[in-house]
Amino acid sequence: MDRVILHCDCNSYFASVECIGHPELREVPMAVCGDPGSRHGIILAKNELAKKCGVVTAETIWQARRKCPDLVLVPPSRGKYSEYCEKINALYAEYTDQVERFSIDESWLDVTASVKLFGDGKTIADELRRRIREQFDLTISAGVSFNKVFAKLGSDYKKPDATTCVTRENYRELLFPLPVSDMLFVGATAAQALNRAMIFTIGDLANAPVDRLCAILGRSGETLHAYANGLDASPVRRIGESDPARSISNSITFRRDLLGEEDVKTGLMMLAESVGTRMRRERVKARTVQVQIKDTSLRVISRQETLREATGLTRDIYRTALGLVLKSWRMDQPIRLLSLGVVNFEDEDAPVQLSLFDSPDSGKERSEKLQSAIDGIRERFGRDSISSARLLDKEEDDIT
Repeated sequence: MDRVILHCDCNSYFASVECIGHPELREVPMAVCGDPGSRHGIILAKNELAKKCGVVTAETIWQARRKCPDLVLVPPSRGKYSEYCEKINALYAEYTDQVERFSIDESWLDVTASVKLFGDGKTIADELRRRIREQFDLTISAGVSFNKVFAKLGSDYKKPDATTCVTRENYRELLFPLPVSDMLFVGATAAQALNRAMIFTIGDLANAPVDRLCAILGRSGETLHAYANGLDASPVRRIGESDPARSISNSITFRRDLLGEEDVKTGLMMLAESVGTRMRRERVKARTVQVQIKDTSLRVISRQETLREATGLTRDIYRTALGLVLKSWRMDQPIRLLSLGVVNFEDEDAPVQLSLFDSPDSGKERSEKLQSAIDGIRERFGRDSISSARLLDKEEDDIT
């Protein structure tokens, strides 16, 4: 028997929560935004009226106001968003103990074992929509399907306050005409690469040869091909069950633009220390280092490098990231934002396969012991108790 999976997505969540205490905001184009006076002034969420004016999430406030001069701006009430998230997920838990949060406003529910008690998937989804509307004055859109990916596509299919059932009989009709960028885990860069290969829709993705997709996207091509054809067997986690990290990253939008190699080295060292500390706390090593650079005109470039051997050392992360930036960016061009991340994890205690020509790296072993000692000092006495010489030479407050 097929599983019965729901994906429930709160509609315009941040904006809708703000309207609970201020119903007059429902009658005007409104957006939740960061501080208009800072460089972080972007649109975080918008209501339906603002959406009709063309306002989109993540654009700058001045861009949004050009489209909608009457746009009402509201600062975020972050505590309220978490409060309602807890309440909504507690309601979901009345129907199943398999509730997996995808974000603060989205969750998957596996209700396979609940249908005999509460009715079929559509009945449960419609009841959840009604109860959330009546109890919290919020709305959700729900997708019902036999796997998580199609349930997510179903919740996106019709908004707001709607239920869409994606079945084995209708998924080709409903989903195959959608743009490939609608597929879960297909980001802007992947979508552009697929479009260049004349793959424009989810149907094109489903029907493309796997080896061709792998040539375009690497190993993820095989996964996306399976998803497009409904071959997703990933389980919905139970309440309280944690998911191992798939990536660790950090980014900084600097108080002033970085200019020159010394600024870049300082910024990257700050990020590498943060990412490295989190990796060692999670007891993982990574094989791939990624950097992202945003300039003053908001142009973004991304670069990555896969290492021969997984590492958890701050120095390795920093040196790889620095090499990527130096190869990809002119040092006389200002940088507004730097991001550094790691992916392709291995367990910290996983054995390392040596070739006949390799020998144990005693220097690396010493570095790992030193790094462990530094982490211990920081854990006991605080992050600033011991620092890189580069960060001591140049105060962090000078650029952050």
